[in-house]
Amino acid sequence: MSNVYSITDHIKEDAANSITAIILAAGEGKRMYSKTPKVLHKVCGTPLVQHVVNCAREIGCVKPVVVVGHGAEQVMEAIEGVSFAIQAQQLGTGHAVMQAEGYITDGDVLVLYGDTPLPKAETLLKMYEVHKQNNYGATVLTADFEDPTGYGRIIRSSENLIESIIEERDASPEIKEIKEVNSGIYFFKGADLKRVLSRLSNNNDQGEYYLTDVIGLFRQDGLKIAPYKTNDTDEIMGVNNKLQLSQANEIMRRRIVTKHMLKGVTIIDPSNTYIENTVQIERDVTIYPGCILEGSTYIGEDSIIGPQTRIKDCNIGNGVKIQYSVAFESSIGEATTVGPYAYLRPGNKIGKHAKIGDFVEMKNSNFGDYSKASHLTYVGDGDVGNNVNLGCGVVFVNYDGKKKNRTVIEDNSFVGCNVNLIAPVTVKESSYVAAGTTITKEVPKASLAIGRVKQDNKEGWAKKFK
Repeated sequence: MSNVYSITDHIKEDAANSITAIILAAGEGKRMYSKTPKVLHKVCGTPLVQHVVNCAREIGCVKPVVVVGHGAEQVMEAIEGVSFAIQAQQLGTGHAVMQAEGYITDGDVLVLYGDTPLPKAETLLKMYEVHKQNNYGATVLTADFEDPTGYGRIIRSSENLIESIIEERDASPEIKEIKEVNSGIYFFKGADLKRVLSRLSNNNDQGEYYLTDVIGLFRQDGLKIAPYKTNDTDEIMGVNNKLQLSQANEIMRRRIVTKHMLKGVTIIDPSNTYIENTVQIERDVTIYPGCILEGSTYIGEDSIIGPQTRIKDCNIGNGVKIQYSVAFESSIGEATTVGPYAYLRPGNKIGKHAKIGDFVEMKNSNFGDYSKASHLTYVGDGDVGNNVNLGCGVVFVNYDGKKKNRTVIEDNSFVGCNVNLIAPVTVKESSYVAAGTTITKEVPKASLAIGRVKQDNKEGWAKKFK
């Protein structure tokens, strides 16, 4: 096993030193019927083109080149750490690569597509190894399709190399029977690619420059072109409409949940669990059905999430239990319980062994260790200390009509049911607030605050009223 890893590391090192990844992302994507550029539509929370950039980086390409055209400004704003080439007019895949010619060196060139988000880094590394070891002029990623309609067919020579690639519109009935198709993903020798780009012609029905024509030019120059076949047809799936986008989401979702399960996460119902590829989950976490985990979320060991819980951009400690709840941009300390039906809006820092119970809403607040808000409570812009109890129906009244104000509840205090805390206000350490009280001024340390009208019973009043 160690030898496999050392070979892989060697290939990655070689790739980092010699591969220029060119990602074609200039197309309009009319069939998406959307104002958003096609390559910015998301698969498992990440834009299509970002998946491709990430794949290129994973094999060692430090700064890929993205060729942009339609919606160029939006695409350039969405991706960082890459170089850009502009294809002002979309005149074919060969024309797109011409726009990146200035980035092509004597090393190798990997051509990828911004709307084809599912290639695996391990596949490309193995393909690159074959390309380098055999000194091929070009290596083409291929796959066998049961229904290859619409794809260019791979014509192999007697030596099992590529003799030509025949597009569907030019294929004879016999050639259309061929199952092996061209993915459009290539490794090229950079110097040879750069040399033949000037020889590409647009003398065809579409008036475009096709990258597949490079294969013919390489053959004319005596260069060897090899196929590298993947058994996973998902890897070459392009996304051209919203149906294919949903299919790509499903494939990526399966990959992500599989990765987590193989690393020790228990996912009760993988088909009913959505996890984005930016989420980190430690071992011995249990995910129940109906969970949606998004963004930069981190979940520590032994936590139990769900069922029916959405978490986005949260940091969750070890042994946390969250069920039937929603949490955004918050941190939750170890062994804390949340829910059912809690709503954590952005900006919360919740301590260890705390309890955020049913129908509790919290935003922009600090909530200390061993503190409890068991049910039907709103904590907004609050600073709650350690070992504090908030009773049912407590409301932090944080908005005065002009600005938000903070409420402070210090350590070891007890706030009874149906209490309104009119911010800005502080309840000092070890104090009690009686049920039904409205607090408008500071409560001193170790005090009891009562702010309600004295009960007055009018005997016989109800009988007279009726």
